[in-house]
Amino acid sequence: MFAITAARISPDDPVSGLEAGERPEPEPRDGWAVVDVRAASLNHHDLWSLRGVGLDEKSLPRILGSDAAGVDEDGNEVVVHSVIGDLGAGGGDETLDPRRSLLSEVHEGTFAEKLLVPRRNLLPKPPELSFEEAACLPTAWLTAYSMLFGKADLRPGSTILVQGAGGGVAAALIRLAVQAGHRVYATSRSEAKRDRAVQLGAHAAVPTGERLPEKVDAVFDSVGQATWAHSVRSLKPGGAIVTCGATSGDAPSAELTRVFFLQLRVLGSTMGTRAELATLIEMCARTGLRPDIDRVLPLDQAREGFQAMADGDLFGKIVFTL
Repeated sequence: MFAITAARISPDDPVSGLEAGERPEPEPRDGWAVVDVRAASLNHHDLWSLRGVGLDEKSLPRILGSDAAGVDEDGNEVVVHSVIGDLGAGGGDETLDPRRSLLSEVHEGTFAEKLLVPRRNLLPKPPELSFEEAACLPTAWLTAYSMLFGKADLRPGSTILVQGAGGGVAAALIRLAVQAGHRVYATSRSEAKRDRAVQLGAHAAVPTGERLPEKVDAVFDSVGQATWAHSVRSLKPGGAIVTCGATSGDAPSAELTRVFFLQLRVLGSTMGTRAELATLIEMCARTGLRPDIDRVLPLDQAREGFQAMADGDLFGKIVFTL
């Protein structure tokens, strides 16, 4: 079968480690299902894998990709939940299983014609969603959904800040928060991305680091070191920072004096549960909310999508089709 693999690790030039070609088809096993992939979406996780984060040379070649929608062995249209974990080990939450992984870390990923995945990880794809739209949900949109509705503990009408508008998680946060009735501010160094954030429904978008018109109840930050101080200073007393990543580095000043004096909360968030993904899918089907797709490419042109992500030349999701 045709697949996109990480063949080499290169921290400085991750796209150079990509290879496209034939790989063995997955072999059926008890409790697992083979899915014919119709669409798969790209995440920063895939780029970090090529840099050697979560992957090492001994595990290569590895089929990349965490997100997919397709058709199972019984002809059902499905969305793939990409967290492989043990509910019992996580106290009922597979994301808290200490040995959890994402597809493409321990098991082969979704950038292939066929995918082997635990049956529990398959959810019905509603007819209202295309394969391309559904394939955007399991990582970026699920992460945003869990941050917003599972971690932040906000009431409708709250004010929030989304740092680094442009990526898949940030775009999802804006769309979901607006749908929930929050006032949304966004930041970006790019004027074009700030304009796009407003088009998605943000109340206002400002250059990265610029003072906001008002303090906010919560900040959603996946940038890390470059935006941390601004995130802390943008919060109301009692507010929360919810972080799901640190693309600019993970060693900012902790600002502990401000954190304890203003009684701020710092919350980590990684992916989301199967139950949250099911609710997210239902929300999109009922409300008409759809992921923002930057571009759709055939899988054999995946290198173009990886390079666009590496260059920061995107707003929303990049989707590969088969």
